Amino acid sequence: MLAELSVPPAVEAERVITAVLTDLRSGEHRGVVVDSPPGAGKSTLVVRAATELAAAGEPLIIVAQTNEQVDDLIDRLARKAPELRIGRLSATDYRPSARVRDHDSVRVAAKVADLGGPAVIIGTAAKWATVADGCWPWAIVDEAYQMRSDALLRVAARFERALFVGDPGQLDPFSTVETARWTGLSWDPMQSAVATLLRHNPELPVHRLPVSWRLPASAAPVVAAAFYPFTGFRAGTGPADRGLTFTAAGPGDAVDAAVEVAARTGWGLYELPARQTLRTDTEAAAACAELALRVLRRGAVAVSEQAPDGAAVTADRIAIGAAHRDQVAAIRAQLGDTGAGITVDTANRLQGREYDVTIVLHPLSGRRDATAFHLESGRLCVLTSRHRQACIVVARAGIPELLDEHPSTERVHLDVPVKFPDGWEANQTMLAHLAAHRAC
Repeated sequence: MLAELSVPPAVEAERVITAVLTDLRSGEHRGVVVDSPPGAGKSTLVVRAATELAAAGEPLIIVAQTNEQVDDLIDRLARKAPELRIGRLSATDYRPSARVRDHDSVRVAAKVADLGGPAVIIGTAAKWATVADGCWPWAIVDEAYQMRSDALLRVAARFERALFVGDPGQLDPFSTVETARWTGLSWDPMQSAVATLLRHNPELPVHRLPVSWRLPASAAPVVAAAFYPFTGFRAGTGPADRGLTFTAAGPGDAVDAAVEVAARTGWGLYELPARQTLRTDTEAAAACAELALRVLRRGAVAVSEQAPDGAAVTADRIAIGAAHRDQVAAIRAQLGDTGAGITVDTANRLQGREYDVTIVLHPLSGRRDATAFHLESGRLCVLTSRHRQACIVVARAGIPELLDEHPSTERVHLDVPVKFPDGWEANQTMLAHLAAHRAC
């Protein structure tokens, strides 16, 4: 480990990326898997691989999971290689976003035949599942751990070889129907595309990106220990490379204390009195809103390797995350017009996004039980790994005791790979760390 730390982060990351591209070009494997921790440059790798394959005259397709991801990749790819002809495969009612409209090299169509034979075609997995004809030499599957295995099966005939890139610590695929009948089967549709792929093809090479360029030095070791205990990763920046300061004084209350602790250490815990509450806990929603508004009102300035002289933390650089949509609605109501521009959303929709400061309503706050949904490690991982500067967690006291009173009661099934870490352990690890950053 000491030898690894002596290697600059950029050098260490480039070694892995070079190995990935070498495996990809060799043609020896039908698939190459890349595990990426939060903010490790996953999208950058996808764009780089796509441009290199296209430059070599290899037509390829890119499969993403959401329209947001598709538009983001198109924007990145078009900026990286303006000369590259890109096709945006979409539904008939899709209206191109500004990120797509701004590039003359991008053509949008509902059918492959109407795209004009571009070098790269990008679409969602759901859209690619409707394509019945055509086969491409290469595919890149983005956010592959969030893709269900049945979705991969529906598009597998469209390509010969593929690069699978994703984050194993984030949210697992989900379904709104009962799936117990498939539990334990090697082709269980609720397994991720990568899990099923490796289960049937254990010889495929797996690479792991070793550096997070998003998470600061205060966060990378914490998130790695809680959610990536067997692989780990390091921050791409040092403790002195980033900082959060304020240009205006505050009233000196408990909210100020939480904000200042987070600015100083990278983490803050705003703890409310222990109480069992409704899911839309008004007091907790108000606390989340006030913390975000306080960061804004005090004129937060973020110093980083991207802005050595400091950049104002504007509303669009602040996010509030929660587990449920009704909680999101309650927080938005508390923000009012003053908080216009601040992102408030669920973990599912915040996945893949990045902010300077995040406020997190803990999934177990105020609950009387600990269900599988609220214990899912990926949910807490997403919520606590979106920030570049600081993260403040809002929670009612008593969560460690709640966890002790509700050990996992999930059934253990034969032939189902054990997921590590489990949500119980991940929550305990995070709470133990946050206890030292309690502000009230």
